[in-house]
Amino acid sequence: MLDIAEELHRWAEEGRDFAVATVVAVGGSAPRGPGAALAVDSGGTVIGSVSGGCVEGAVYELCVQALRDGASVLERFGYSDEDAFAVGLTCGGVLDILITPVSAAAPAGEVLRAALSAAVRDEPMAVARVVRGPSDLVGEALLVRPDGSYLGGLGDRADLRRTVAAEARAMLEGGRTGTVDLSEDGSRCPGGVTLLVESRVPPPRMIVFGAIDFAAALVRVGKFLGYHVTVCDARPVFATRARFPEADDVVVDWPHRYLRRTATDGRTVLCVLTHDAKFDVPLLTVALRMPVAFVGAMGSRRTHEDRDRRLREAGLTDRELARLRSPIGLDLGARTPEETALSIAAEIVAAGRGGTGTPLTGSGTPIHRDGSGGVRRGPAAA
Repeated sequence: MLDIAEELHRWAEEGRDFAVATVVAVGGSAPRGPGAALAVDSGGTVIGSVSGGCVEGAVYELCVQALRDGASVLERFGYSDEDAFAVGLTCGGVLDILITPVSAAAPAGEVLRAALSAAVRDEPMAVARVVRGPSDLVGEALLVRPDGSYLGGLGDRADLRRTVAAEARAMLEGGRTGTVDLSEDGSRCPGGVTLLVESRVPPPRMIVFGAIDFAAALVRVGKFLGYHVTVCDARPVFATRARFPEADDVVVDWPHRYLRRTATDGRTVLCVLTHDAKFDVPLLTVALRMPVAFVGAMGSRRTHEDRDRRLREAGLTDRELARLRSPIGLDLGARTPEETALSIAAEIVAAGRGGTGTPLTGSGTPIHRDGSGGVRRGPAAA
């Protein structure tokens, strides 16, 4: 639901009633992961997607029905020879989708509206919704904040409410979205209640070092992928807002000095495009010892060999150097800044999702992975 929060918040502000269909779990091959959402308002307007088109028609009808009934429902869409073309899920996957009405009268309406309001303000929080369990709990929601405080009900089940808040807070700290199984008394064991927890954290950072033409193209791609993008260069004549209007931040500072003082985390991506030893070596000496998601550096193979030698002289170990992706990018035959930016972005995505970078044609590798390792994303972690 949080992946379409801005549009849904606008609907809520306009006083519209709507129903939200949210992917709870997937099995096999499916184009969208947990947290992906589609919504339908009382006038029939549709936003979002839960399957890239496969089951949208059937989900639309379920949303319309939920608006009429005022009740949440969990529906499974699976592949078989008999129903594949009737529903449209021909890719061989299974989707569990929760449909929840959101209105002033709906049980979870107040909580979900508050979550949407927090999301558009970029406030970190998690929304936990009951997707399986006692009928009086299905669709109930809890909004959980980083400090552990929460908004919402779950009936008179105080123990369950406290456990749900703790589980949601733990997933929020990791920026994760997924399901959790609990017993009805709140203990951490399967069989009683299943929760869908959606986390909303600030977008991950991409820091681009080197204010060159390739950096301008990479800024645009980084913004498209949902990163908060910073450009850093020690040369004020190049690091200007006029040259990088789409960047969130443009910083004039020595790269290694800026990296030491700025905030990073396990989702941060560092792209070193300076290919100049006086910038690269001090910067990479710092970067390769930080717990960030990705460190890549531009340059020819000769430049890489010289850089590797200098970094070893600076005291970096084999294990630290193994984290460096250099020359940065996948082999796409790129020539232009835009093509090069695409190759760099492709490597970042592959690193985060566990991809190989090889063509899918004839490869036999899974098309959709869970992407649990590597570069974890921010909004709806989706």
